[in-house]
Amino acid sequence: MDAERTTHDSPHTGRADALTDVPGLRVGHAQRTGGGWLTGTTVVLAPEGGAIAAVDVRGGGPGTRETDALDPRNLVQRVEAVVLTGGSAFGLDSASGVAAWLEEHGRGFRVGPDPAQVVPVVPTAALFDLGRGGDWRARPGAALGREAAEAAAGAEPGAPVGQGNVGAGAGAVAGGLKGGMGSASLVLSSGITVAALVAVNAAGSVVDPRTGGLYGQAYEPSGDGGSYRPGEVEHAEAVRRLATARAESERRQAASVRPPLNTTLAVVATDAALNRAQAHKLAGTAHDGLARAIRPVHLMSDGDTVFALATGDRPLVPEESGGDAGDPAFGVHREAGVLNEVLAAGADALTRAVVKAVLAAEGVDGPGGVFPAYRDLYDGPF
Repeated sequence: MDAERTTHDSPHTGRADALTDVPGLRVGHAQRTGGGWLTGTTVVLAPEGGAIAAVDVRGGGPGTRETDALDPRNLVQRVEAVVLTGGSAFGLDSASGVAAWLEEHGRGFRVGPDPAQVVPVVPTAALFDLGRGGDWRARPGAALGREAAEAAAGAEPGAPVGQGNVGAGAGAVAGGLKGGMGSASLVLSSGITVAALVAVNAAGSVVDPRTGGLYGQAYEPSGDGGSYRPGEVEHAEAVRRLATARAESERRQAASVRPPLNTTLAVVATDAALNRAQAHKLAGTAHDGLARAIRPVHLMSDGDTVFALATGDRPLVPEESGGDAGDPAFGVHREAGVLNEVLAAGADALTRAVVKAVLAAEGVDGPGGVFPAYRDLYDGPF
């Protein structure tokens, strides 16, 4: 659909159909592949001055840093960056490189009279990809985090977001298939933009075992090709090939990693003026988007985590639209109605981002395992 349409109708995708459709947000990836490596880091850089942020963790095995700072009851109001990274708990070191870069640029929570006296608060979540490149000790550190931050800072405003085997999605796997990074956006009739970025790395599956179609494709906007449903023979062959790949991966991983340790990470963002409690609600309802596209989800072997960012450029109810129409009680309900649209769009955008991640992923056949891409197994109109 036309990204510049301004009529008040159903939501449509933004210009880039990505997180960067929220003005001021930039995304940078850094990854290492080959030579035992299959991992990476992704940085979402907020506009200078930061963005309202929140988080909702629903997986049973999360790996996080500074998520407590996002509790609405706590001191720090805005953050300058959010980090998604591979490497499990070891990969949280990548946030140190991002924090150092932010400090050098005077960005962070001011703690002294000198503008350079800042402490960057960098909420971070990690997914499990250890050993998938063949080397158990190949994991992101501060240098990779800095590289991703610099890539984000150097990106043009509104630039397309790299998807597939990049950043935190480099070593991602979903139900035996190659996972990866995906991003999508929706522009509401109010003009508010809601967008999502996700690293799909799930113990559950993104594919309906009955049909071979992707669970999340039912939520694509009309005109985007609709849901692909393979024929019975094609599906049966894909199931056989995936089972063979899983068996081979288990053989190669026998001396390293065997449990289905995973974690899907996401950032949902909007240019709406949300307070911290509303942003927390957005992070929570966005998890519905994961549940539509991945089954099962939020398992004990997942650490599924969704961050929310609100840049505050657009009020939920602009004054020129009539405000509370002279009735404060009515104004509360009107604002809640607009907020409901933002919450629903967050879930929809995240579902679409999961689909785009799976379709953009490229298969991997290496010492750490065989992870075919969805496109390797099916021949749909992708």
